[in-house]
Formats: sequence, C-alpha cells, structure tokens
Amino acid sequence: MPNLEHPAYPAATLLHLESLVPCRESQVSMLLSIFGERQQFSFPSIFIYGHTSSGKTYVMQTLLNTLQLPHVFVNCVEYFTSRLLLEEILIQLQSYSETEQTSHVPCDTFNDFVRLFKQAVTSQELEDQTLYIVLDRAEQLREMEVNILPGFLRLQELTDRNVTVVLLSEIVWELFRPSTGCFEPFTLYFPDYSIGHLQKILSQNHPPEYSADFYAAYINILLGVFYMVCRDLKELQHLAALNFSKYCEPVVRGEANERDTRKLWKNIEPHLKKAMQTVYLREISSSQWERLQRDDGEPGQLKGLSAHTHMELPYYSKFLLIAAYLASYNPVRTDKRFFLKHHGKIRKTNFMKKHEKTSNHLLGPKPFPLDRLLAILYSIVDIRVAPTANIFSQITSLVTLQLLSMVGHNDQLDGPRYKCTVSLDFIRAIARTVNFDIIKYLYDFL
Repeated sequence: MPNLEHPAYPAATLLHLESLVPCRESQVSMLLSIFGERQQFSFPSIFIYGHTSSGKTYVMQTLLNTLQLPHVFVNCVEYFTSRLLLEEILIQLQSYSETEQTSHVPCDTFNDFVRLFKQAVTSQELEDQTLYIVLDRAEQLREMEVNILPGFLRLQELTDRNVTVVLLSEIVWELFRPSTGCFEPFTLYFPDYSIGHLQKILSQNHPPEYSADFYAAYINILLGVFYMVCRDLKELQHLAALNFSKYCEPVVRGEANERDTRKLWKNIEPHLKKAMQTVYLREISSSQWERLQRDDGEPGQLKGLSAHTHMELPYYSKFLLIAAYLASYNPVRTDKRFFLKHHGKIRKTNFMKKHEKTSNHLLGPKPFPLDRLLAILYSIVDIRVAPTANIFSQITSLVTLQLLSMVGHNDQLDGPRYKCTVSLDFIRAIARTVNFDIIKYLYDFL
C-alpha cells in the first residue's frame, strides 16, 4: 500500500515520487498536506532544517519537478547579495514558460522586487496556482539587509499573490528570528538518516552485473566500518563507489563466489582502513586512489602535496614559518646577501670558514632572536607588514603547534630565542602554497 496519498495528484505519480525519495515518506506527506491543491493558497512561508545530507534540497527538487509545480530554486551562497538574489528570482520567473533569453531587469530594493514580481506573475499567467520560491542555504539571508528575511516571510501578503517561500537551512529557526520580530514560518525538521535508512538508500545503486543481495552485503560491511565516523550520505556514496571494485576482485578472479562473505571481507578490510584515514579530506583524486589499490601502495607514496605533509595555516603564519626556517639554517652574516638589494658581489668561497663546509641541515637548526625573525619576514613579504599583536600571537600559535620551539627562558633580558623544528620537505610544501622559492634563499643550496 503506498504511503503517499493526495486527491489532487494521480496515484501513479505519487507512487513514482515515493520511489524517488526513500526514507522520507513522512516529510513528503507532510509537505503535500501543506501544499494542498494547485489553486489553493498554501502556507506563506515554510522553514525546513536539518543536518548536512539529510535530503532537504533533493526532496524539494524532486517533489516540485515530479508534480510539475511552478517554482523558482535559488542557492543563496551562489547569489550572495540581495540584488543578485532578487534579480535571479525574477529572471527564473520570467523564463518559466519562455525558451528565448530574457532581458536583465535591475532590482535594487525589495520594493522594486515586489512590484516586478507581481508583473511577472501576471505575465506568466501563474495567478491561478501556487508559485513556490525555494531558497537553499537560507542562513546566508542573515548577512543581507535587515528587511530581506522578513520580506520573504510575508511575500504572500505584500504581493497579494498565491506564493509560498520555502527556506532550506542547516541551522534552527531560533538563530534566524530577528530581534524586532517577524512572521513565524511553518517549521519542518528533517532528521538524520539512520543506519537502516542508509543501508536502503545505498543499496539501490547496485551495478546491474551483480545481484542486489551481493551489493547489499557490501554496503553492510561499508557501514559497519564507516558509520561511527561518517554519516554523510554523499561521502558514503563516494566511498561505496570507490571501493566496490576492490571488493569484487576475488569474485572476478574466481577465488570466491558472491556468498563467500568471509573471503570478501578479508580482501576488502585493509583497503577500508586506508580509506578511513582520508574520509572528507580528498587529499588524492579518485583515479589516484584506484591506482594505489591496484598497486597495493600507501597514500603517502604519492608525489605532490598531501594532507599529511601540508598544514593549513594563516597567510602570515606561513611566511613566519618560512622566515624561521631561513633564520635557523642560514648563517647570520648571509642575511645581507639574501635580503638586501644592493649587497654587492659576494662569493661563497670568500667568506666560508673551515667548520662551515659541513651542511647546516646536517648540523640541525640553530637558535635565532625574535628581531632577526621579524627582519627576515619583512624582507620576504611583498607588502608592508606592521609588527602588530596579530603577528606576535601567530608566533605563539606556531610554538603551540610545535612548529617552532622556544629556547631558554621567558625572563631573558635580550628577548626570546626560537628554533624551527620542521623538515625541508614540509617547509617546501608550505612555501609552494604562497609561491615562494625557498631553495633560492638557503645557504646550503648555493
């Protein structure tokens, strides 16, 4: 017996809709009850919220497209100002029943939007049915003018048209409500998918060359490994597609059949553990991951920048770390050669001492004072940097992250001294992110 029933829509259409939105039948049924029939006035505004990958955007798009309801769908991240947002709604509305390119209509204020919206609804002959305006990532509306959010919530009243505004967000309505008050929308919560729901949804994507039971067993193993650390449906779909070929290898080679779960699990277990180390990171591409699986390699064997050798730091913290590395591994008297424009011609052999023939990288990092660190920083940064509290706090953060170490005590009269503790490969990876060729400034590589 179908879960979705509505007198205004054919049973076959509702049955098809139910197959497209598994595990969201109760939410779709609630939305159908709120929408009513095409010509009926619906609720002025609906607020739908839930965590990431709980099906909010997909359910709304599928519902409106399957039932062929007139609608406008706008992402508030893409159209991040009020003018871009209002103009995009009008453009989509004007092109609803037209195939030719519509002309751009400037819309600077919400009053202009109300006037142009009424004209567009009349010209498109949409007055006898409900028009739905769906604003995805609606939390961005809080960053716009103060009248935008209250205006959308009362758009049906302001325009005197049959229009419903649907807001999709990942945060609760209490964080939206203005301090001055506003029209309260109808709120609908989309809960997270349970493990049973994820099993059902992921099992629907089984390849045609394998049985549904075989793929369902694979999804069961995948969720057993990843469900505690990742419940994002999109990420799980990516992991399922990425590792399925490895799961099928014993069957393809004829070493096991589809029911031999034990052999299949032993084959896939080490590869799932490797994949768990890179959940959400995307530090390597899918093609690189598949190549590693064929070669039985480790993710760290890939050349290039990896999340294991690269740390996300603020812009000036990267230059501070580069300056600290140069101060640790370059002799003091070479600073004039590297960081002054008119230093004259100085040959390396002319001022090398006997004990300096050994590489500084073999001797290890040497301590340096704070003044020298800042002097090198000002020389390698293109723009003028003021010695503000922000710069000094970033030095403290680098010490906390153990990228720098403080030498001596804090009560020294001549100021603190530091050492850089990172490796050459690490600092080269950091320097590449800011387009700085650190090898040209290292004394050992002259």
